[in-house]
Amino acid sequence: MNFDLTPEQDQLRDAVRALGRRYGHSYFVEKAKSGGHTTELWDEAGRLGYLGVNVPTEYGGGGGGLTELAIVCEELAAAGCPLLLLVVSPAIAATVINRHGTEEQRKRFLPGFADGSLKVVFAITEPDAGSNFHRLGTVARRDGDDWLLSGRKCYISGVDEAQYVLVVARTEDAASGKLKPALFLLPTDAAGLTRSKLDMEIVSPENQFLLYLDDVRLPADALVGGSLDAGLPALFAGLNPERITVAAMGVGTGRYAIERATDYTATRRVWGGRSIGAHQGVAHPLAHAAVQVELARLMIHNAATLYDAGRDLEAGVCGNMAKYAAGEAAALAVDTAVQALGGAGMTTEYGVATLLGAVRAGRIAPVSREMILNFVAQHVLGQEKSY
Repeated sequence: MNFDLTPEQDQLRDAVRALGRRYGHSYFVEKAKSGGHTTELWDEAGRLGYLGVNVPTEYGGGGGGLTELAIVCEELAAAGCPLLLLVVSPAIAATVINRHGTEEQRKRFLPGFADGSLKVVFAITEPDAGSNFHRLGTVARRDGDDWLLSGRKCYISGVDEAQYVLVVARTEDAASGKLKPALFLLPTDAAGLTRSKLDMEIVSPENQFLLYLDDVRLPADALVGGSLDAGLPALFAGLNPERITVAAMGVGTGRYAIERATDYTATRRVWGGRSIGAHQGVAHPLAHAAVQVELARLMIHNAATLYDAGRDLEAGVCGNMAKYAAGEAAALAVDTAVQALGGAGMTTEYGVATLLGAVRAGRIAPVSREMILNFVAQHVLGQEKSY
């Protein structure tokens, strides 16, 4: 078993790290607190090809896989710039369209993913159903050759920055009469689509929204895959990339927090000549957090490798485990860094407390730690389904 990156992957990691550090956490925080977006960083990453590393070369991308995209997510986060839109646009939407879109949809959308000029966000979560697609209330119904979509979505990231929303709805199967999931590419300026911003206690340049769909009319070619049979596999195609890239972002954030804390504790001297990092009460918690971050990092690498090899079932198990491990490790790392810095840890200047909300959210979304434990208990340990 080889855990080494290829020379090309190493070069990608170094290049993305250098880009992220040119912007840094202060840039990220300034954009978040001013109500701005990280447009400059996104656009430059797109021009350099980092946003399209997982898009096939025939559509202008790098021809890599989820391993490469996870590297981009991790390294930007490790530079203090965790970009949530990397998860919803290149990871989820581009993967869904590449694997299950029609050829016309691939030609239309993938080049924009490749150069970063296109942002597509993802809408599955609903106020009453959460992300349980079996109970989604958003319904698509036929009206001639068109579709009409009605329903509500919540916690939808980055709608104000995107040109399209990839909406998960339910349609009626004419043969069985049962509702089945379908995915639609909905322009953010479509008639009948309205939104309201959710105020969040998270320092982030990406905003969260409630969406209201009131008989939004879409043409037939808005249906991903051009067939209702594509709905379920298309939906699941986006879930593993989502979990793996969220995990990579969490690990990067954990690395960033530990680096900030260890730089501080190695030079901070209060009692005599030794640094505070020489005291085990300071050093051991940081070392423990570093171990947890590295363990999560290895699980992410394993999950991405399995996914890129086409081993979707195994990647699903490892992706869920990676997301759990990374969520816990990132929250531990940031909390430990704040504690190690003392009062300085709560200031904006030192750049760790600004991540507390984000890493706490990482234990909830896009799937909660409890639901991952349910998944592992059922599918790994063979226990009876508990919900």
